[in-house]
Amino acid sequence: MDKEGAPVVFLVLDVLKPHKPSIVEFGKILHSKGVSGSSISVYAVDEKTESVKVTLEGDDIDFDRIRSIIEDAGAVVHSIDKVVLGKNID
Repeated sequence: MDKEGAPVVFLVLDVLKPHKPSIVEFGKILHSKGVSGSSISVYAVDEKTESVKVTLEGDDIDFDRIRSIIEDAGAVVHSIDKVVLGKNID
């Protein structure tokens, strides 16, 4: 649970990554404690990088840990495009 009390249960990130690892490998890397499902799609490609949309679901996603994992893979978070906290979002 984050420091404010409400767990992060859904997160959409805009990420710039090198071509390697592939999005399959990248997805496997991102599955960590608190992440139960993920979706990654490529929306732009250039000579050295890919821009990807990363969607994560879980009971308690640790954003700082996810950002660290992303950076360790040679990528960078451009933006947090959506976040859902708590159990209900009605």
